[in-house]
Amino acid sequence: MLNSVDAVLVIVDVQGRLASLMHERDSLIANISIMIQACHRLDIPILWNEQVPDKLGETVPELAELMGTLKPMAKTTFSCLGNDAFNEALADTRRRQVLLVGIETHVCVYQTAIDLLENLLEVHVIADAVSARKVENKKLALHKMRLAGADVTTTEMCLFEMLRTAEAEAFRDISRLVR
Repeated sequence: MLNSVDAVLVIVDVQGRLASLMHERDSLIANISIMIQACHRLDIPILWNEQVPDKLGETVPELAELMGTLKPMAKTTFSCLGNDAFNEALADTRRRQVLLVGIETHVCVYQTAIDLLENLLEVHVIADAVSARKVENKKLALHKMRLAGADVTTTEMCLFEMLRTAEAEAFRDISRLVR
């Protein structure tokens, strides 16, 4: 079961023009935005990644502005775990449950999920906060991640699973975010 004390949010490559080409782009950005704001509220660390930003562009402004003082980690490998800075940052969190969001589901998100699973971490792919240009690629990637051992969930389900009760201190704030 998800627990905010054990969770870390990993944002994968929501950048530039590529982000504008995603299936259901507006919903994708809205759900990642909710996840970022909720993680700030729940004191869940956020690891923010960008794939070759000098070529693909920076993270979309709607998300970058929510990151506060956090800085993105540039990478060239599809998996975030191909980046030493990411691996160190992940280890420093001492968290075992990875909430995974971003693009593209069948490339960078998929390869990151598989590598995280191989490192014996719990992977929770937020299905309504990942996307690809073609919906078929997203569906197949989610299926393959599930077969590999990842949990596939949604933004709202994930957040309320971590809250567990309407008496949780952050319940009202989280409820407002998902409305």
